[in-house]
Amino acid sequence: MRIFLVFSFLVSFLFSEKLIIDAKNFEAYDEKGLSIFTGDVKMVKSSDELESDRLEVYLSKKKPNTKREPLKYIATGSVKFKVKTADKLYEGKGDKVVYEPKKLKYVITGNGFLKEVTEDKRLFGNKIVINQITGEAKVTGSEDKPVRFIIDLGEKKEDKKVSPTEENSNKVEAK
Repeated sequence: MRIFLVFSFLVSFLFSEKLIIDAKNFEAYDEKGLSIFTGDVKMVKSSDELESDRLEVYLSKKKPNTKREPLKYIATGSVKFKVKTADKLYEGKGDKVVYEPKKLKYVITGNGFLKEVTEDKRLFGNKIVINQITGEAKVTGSEDKPVRFIIDLGEKKEDKKVSPTEENSNKVEAK
């Protein structure tokens, strides 16, 4: 049976959006500010989505008259995600994804993959670090799996029609 959890203490961070997490199991360690979700974890916040086997949510310390807010998310086990920015859509996956909302920083480790959907840019690497504030991305490969960057240039290989003039000039040059 799936447990449907909506955290009222997580509502009102980042533009009063709701954070919804579905999972088979839930553990809370209030004093540590740690919530752990396991089993078919699905998280949705606005148009962002994340799926994993396990998700740990680290929260700010308790303060009187203030709501706790997430400081760090750590997703492990078959992690897949979609993140939408103002003008781009990203899809990715990895063995582990760490997100720090205050720093707007993502770290994808182990079989990392990131695709910028709009321009069809794809990155593969053992470790991918994305800083949404600075716009920087750093990718690290390994000995057996180097970094790979793929971009669709939009050019299709088609048989180029050669005009009779070009055809004759090619024949002349070939002699």
